[in-house]
Amino acid sequence: MSDITDTGPVIAADGTPLKRSLARALRRQKIRALMLIAPLLLFVLLTFIMPIGDMLFRSVENNIVMDTLPKTVVALQDWDPDSGEPPSEAVYAALAADLKVAVEAKRHTRLGTRLNYELTGISSLFRKSGRQIKKWDLAQDAPFKAKFIDMNDGWAKIAVWRTIKTYSPKYTNGYFLNSIDMQKGTDGAEARPENQQIYITLFKRTMFMSMVITISCIILAYPVAWILANLPARTSNMLMILVLLPFWTSLLVRTSAWKVMLQQQGVINETLVWLGLVADDARLVMINNQFGTIVAMTHILLPFMILPMYSVMQTIQPTYLRAAKSLGATNWTAFWRVYFPQSIPGIGAGSILVFILSIGYYITPELVGGTKGVFISNRIAFHISSSLNWGLAAALGAILLAVVLVLYWAYDKIVGIDNVKLG
Repeated sequence: MSDITDTGPVIAADGTPLKRSLARALRRQKIRALMLIAPLLLFVLLTFIMPIGDMLFRSVENNIVMDTLPKTVVALQDWDPDSGEPPSEAVYAALAADLKVAVEAKRHTRLGTRLNYELTGISSLFRKSGRQIKKWDLAQDAPFKAKFIDMNDGWAKIAVWRTIKTYSPKYTNGYFLNSIDMQKGTDGAEARPENQQIYITLFKRTMFMSMVITISCIILAYPVAWILANLPARTSNMLMILVLLPFWTSLLVRTSAWKVMLQQQGVINETLVWLGLVADDARLVMINNQFGTIVAMTHILLPFMILPMYSVMQTIQPTYLRAAKSLGATNWTAFWRVYFPQSIPGIGAGSILVFILSIGYYITPELVGGTKGVFISNRIAFHISSSLNWGLAAALGAILLAVVLVLYWAYDKIVGIDNVKLG
């Protein structure tokens, strides 16, 4: 029996162990690959991840009360809103000291704007009080309780102090409660008055109309995609230009065109009256309602459904249908049992694309939807650009994002995201 000699580790050409040399080469390849995709990762981080993170933070951030009225917040901890009496003199003294500093820094109006989202009228209370508090001498003007109430009887209202105490923590779920038509009360979450409940209705309307728009796009896009996929390449390419033509026109122009066509004195109503199908005094109301929004958005989003369907249908071999017919299948049976199942991935890809795009649309519903055809995205845009209630807008956006993710998860469980293809 021959002896087995231990030759030691295999050495590379540079004298290092081969195993270490291979690990170093592999590490260099990974670093090189990471450097290649680093610009894309940085772009996604700056334009996608960070904005979403900022949105989620704004939906719960509420440090303005604590930062502007630090002494008042501490003094209010011992006050019971259910007592029916305004806070003690110590709370008013703390408020005077805090507002004196806030007025000099011009922060009291921002605080009033924030609290006005929760209690209408409190913004003017802070603004008017700030003009007089600026002249006060804290060392000589005590006691402050009577002075505040004489200045403005709003400082004697329990609702004002309850709002300040309720929204004094640095983080709050008030924005999310408002997003589902609720509010923070003394005993926790409670429903808002019925005449102030709007967001649940808008969420339901957004989901329903987005689904209707998606189904409408499927019905209209399927025959168009089938024709494009089965025509000769030269003819198909010419017709594809017509499908892509709307992309060369501004979205605002296309929406405005539908607004002109759908109004009671518009092209469609005039044509129907001319044909005698509709009486002149009974013109159809097709604008400023859900119908107008569905029609306009279906037209705008139709290319996004046609293109995925077309790319999938191009891969379906016509020999499959001929084989089915040769085995005795009728035209309808061959289509339904052979062709249609193979086109489902295109329908799935187009449906996800159109549905998600329609949920986030706000220009088209704003122009043609009126009060009955607007989406939740219109309300988000309003709070960002007009009311400047960014916290509520962030909460609405976060809920909308969560709904989309849940629907995406449900779609993956029912259909399977692996079956979604673009050709």
